[in-house]
Amino acid sequence: MTTTRQDMLQAFNTLLQPERFKDYGPNGLQVEGKTEIRKLVSGVTASRALIDAAIAVGADAIFVHHGLFWRGYDGRITGWMKQRIERLIKNDISLFAYHLPLDAHPELGNNAQLGARLGWQADGRFGEQELGFIGTIAEASAQQTAAQIQQALGRSVTLATSENPRPIRRMAWCTGGAQSFFEAAIAAGADGFLTGEISEPQAHLARETGVSFFAGGHHATERYGAPAVAALVAQQLGVVHEFIDIDNPA
Repeated sequence: MTTTRQDMLQAFNTLLQPERFKDYGPNGLQVEGKTEIRKLVSGVTASRALIDAAIAVGADAIFVHHGLFWRGYDGRITGWMKQRIERLIKNDISLFAYHLPLDAHPELGNNAQLGARLGWQADGRFGEQELGFIGTIAEASAQQTAAQIQQALGRSVTLATSENPRPIRRMAWCTGGAQSFFEAAIAAGADGFLTGEISEPQAHLARETGVSFFAGGHHATERYGAPAVAALVAQQLGVVHEFIDIDNPA
């Protein structure tokens, strides 16, 4: 079975509705490959390692969360950028990339899929463009919640908390580099907040407010949306899908 590049683009756009978001780079088709698509590979980032792995398994298209082009990047096609694009063009592979639309999808997006993996059900949204999720969970201590996250993600978790943190009943989360959402999570009534990364200010806020901050890794928290979306679209269009996870310590 095959589909067309245009039909795949339309399927992604219909599902993720990129026009709803003000984003940091272009969503949709970033590199145009062959017209007919038989195999779709999904991954987190359009790295050279992912592109090479997709070539090795015979992919006609790649679907990622982190694409090649971002606001403020140098536009010259040299060095590592040239190497990535050269591989895509030489092998006639299309690259589809969706950033905030993939975070936000209520069932298949990064936040929804991370919540499902942790057994958390969102009943509200918060933060810029309502990207953050929040919901009531079974009451647990900060340490118990950190252990749960660590087990689910398979990597260490950074915990910033106070001497007497609140029991965690209302949990907020936003995958990736959403540490700046911490204040909005506190304002939304969260007892704890999970994202991928931590910066210097969040430790102080956690100590001063009693709201615990969990950093589970940018890549580790964003591994689940891309394969969920790509699998559905591949099924709808009758093509083969394979998720390739390129490990990243960040």
